[in-house]
Amino acid sequence: MVFCAALALYIVSCAPGVLWQDSGLIQYRVWHNDIEGFLGLALSHPLFYLLAIGVKYIPAGEFAYKVNLVSAIAAAVAVANVFLLVRLWFGRSFPAVIATVTLALSHTFWLHACIAETYTLWTALFTGELIMLLRYIRTDRVHYLYALGLLNGLSISVHILAVIPLACYAAWLLSVQSQRDLYRRDLAIVVLLWIAGALPYECLIVKNMIQTGDVAGTLSSAAFGRSWQGAVLNTSLSMRMAQENLLYILFNFPSPNILLFFAGCFGVFKFSRRGGLRSVAVGLLVLFFVFAFRYTVPDRYAFFIPFYCMVAILTGVGTCWLQDWTNHKVVAPLVLLFSVLPVGIYVVAPTLVRRTPLDIGTRNDIPYRDDYSYFVQPWKTGYRGAGRFAREALSQAADNAVIYADVTTVAPLLLEQQVKAKRADVAIISGTVNSRDAPQFNERTIAQLLKDRSIYVVSSRPRYCPEFVLREYDLVQAGVLWQVVERRIDSSRQISNEAKQ
Repeated sequence: MVFCAALALYIVSCAPGVLWQDSGLIQYRVWHNDIEGFLGLALSHPLFYLLAIGVKYIPAGEFAYKVNLVSAIAAAVAVANVFLLVRLWFGRSFPAVIATVTLALSHTFWLHACIAETYTLWTALFTGELIMLLRYIRTDRVHYLYALGLLNGLSISVHILAVIPLACYAAWLLSVQSQRDLYRRDLAIVVLLWIAGALPYECLIVKNMIQTGDVAGTLSSAAFGRSWQGAVLNTSLSMRMAQENLLYILFNFPSPNILLFFAGCFGVFKFSRRGGLRSVAVGLLVLFFVFAFRYTVPDRYAFFIPFYCMVAILTGVGTCWLQDWTNHKVVAPLVLLFSVLPVGIYVVAPTLVRRTPLDIGTRNDIPYRDDYSYFVQPWKTGYRGAGRFAREALSQAADNAVIYADVTTVAPLLLEQQVKAKRADVAIISGTVNSRDAPQFNERTIAQLLKDRSIYVVSSRPRYCPEFVLREYDLVQAGVLWQVVERRIDSSRQISNEAKQ
């Protein structure tokens, strides 16, 4: 029932078409059956792509929507797993419901359930691991430990974040090995099942080692990606980052029920008679929080999802404590009401944010995307702005034109061109991926290109438009694009205020 309710919510909320930025690039990779990617092995997420590629071949529905649904279905599994975990742990349904709703309606998790992303599949596997750990602790049946090893290996194949719970499980096993009848054969089976689960990722690593001959470089790519080692290992923290991180957390739990989380942090020591899962849960809570809080990538808000999962579980623990502390009949309906309060907050949040000087850290020059609604509201019901932009851009471009797109806009353009078979004559270029047979586009080649073909850029802003274009040429708005033209001597040109600055 919980799975079906969550699935209904996320199907209704799911984006129906192509998307911007990372989600669009995920769709692009699925279209090309690209399991490895182009940003380093740590960002390959092979198991997600294997599943999404399989879904792509289902002979029904729009391609992009089917890829988005992979995230929605995985999110529903994760939500159902949280219910099952808390229900098994404490034997009470109401705390399990509160934990479930807390995670299901948390902003970042809900947002990633509506778009093509890897985090919800990882969360589904991770919560399954916790269920297996609980069953092993309660029953001493080693096949649950085998399942834990397999699930964590599969998690590694979805996202390298799985090394954090792996470290916690290993530390816990070492601490209790003398108290449990674990044989070397059992541990060997766990390791072999882990290796089997992680096989998609391991195959990519071995393949790259063989192709490049660079063992150290491949291992670095597997751990950090192409250029994120500094962010992963960062130990510094600015006041601005700390403030932003706290705002992320508060926006995911904008309800008085957040107090139940703090109660759960203390209540877990009272209600959990056997300390195994309790110790692992507290360790995971701390490690997930520390990792995400000092991470420096621009989309670090997504890396709080594992922490939010633990917050939801401990909110369920806090609800158990509240039930024991008071028997007042008003309390349960009030807690349930507070658990759905975030939906109302998200409805009015775009209007409220517009009226404040708060900078949400996004750009406002993307056609058919209101950043306040797109980022502040988690649901993407009926949103087709990226597809509309791509259709108009390709239809407005001249014959044999060149379009330079930034990382936000390149995927919708390529998907519209390739999936819908439109405007194959237009060359799409970016710093990430290009259309087939795209010409070289740089400071040395642009002059000759401009003599032979019309050139457009998607944005007139620095950082999103090549610096040499802004320095040497004029930009004239042409529908949703900007056309690059020779600079006029009298400087009577049309150019955006952002580019002037």
